[in-house]
Amino acid sequence: MDDYAGDVFDLLDALHIGDAVIGGLSLGGYVTLAMFRYAPRYFRGMVLADTRPQADTPEGVEARRKMLAVLNEQGTQAVAEDMIPKLLGETTRATAPELAARVEELILVNSAACVAGALNALMTRPDSTPLLASIHCPTLIMVGAEDTVTPPPLSHGMHEAIGGSELVTIPGAGHLSNLEQPAAFNAALAHFLTHRV
Repeated sequence: MDDYAGDVFDLLDALHIGDAVIGGLSLGGYVTLAMFRYAPRYFRGMVLADTRPQADTPEGVEARRKMLAVLNEQGTQAVAEDMIPKLLGETTRATAPELAARVEELILVNSAACVAGALNALMTRPDSTPLLASIHCPTLIMVGAEDTVTPPPLSHGMHEAIGGSELVTIPGAGHLSNLEQPAAFNAALAHFLTHRV
C-alpha cells in the first residue's frame, strides 16, 4: 500500500500540486489512508468510499491467499467471475445486469501480476483505525447501502471516529457505488466539494 501511496505523491509533486482533495474507493481508500499516515499536509480534504480502516482479519488473509491460488491456477478471468457477484449489489444484479460485463472488462485489463500485487498489498496493509482520530480535514465517507465487502456499519464507525466527517449512504448500490449509482455518488461528491472544501 505504501508503494501505491508513494506513486500518488510522486504524481502530485511532478504536477506541482501542494495540496488536494484526495480520496479513493475500496483499495483506493486504503491508499488514501496510507497517504495521510505519511504526509497529511497534502490533504485539503478526504473522500473514503466503500472502504474501511481495519487490516485484513486472519480469515480475510486466508481468503486472499486462496484468491492468489485461483489466479495462479486459472488466471484473471476466474478471479473476475468470483469477485463480480460480491462487488455488485442486489439491486444492480437485478436491474442492471449489463454492468457486470463492464466490471469484468475493468478487471481483465489488468495483468495477472497486477492483480497479484493488489492482493498482496490488500492482505499486508496495516490497521489504520488509530489514524482516524487525527484526521481533521473535511472528510466525506460514502458507502453503498448493499455493500457486503465493506458493509455500512464500518463506514458508520469511520464517521464516528473522524470528527466533523460527513456520511452518505448510497441506496441501491453495493461495493462499487460510483458505477452502480453514479448520479447519487457524483451528487454527494459535488456537494462536498462545493460546500465543505
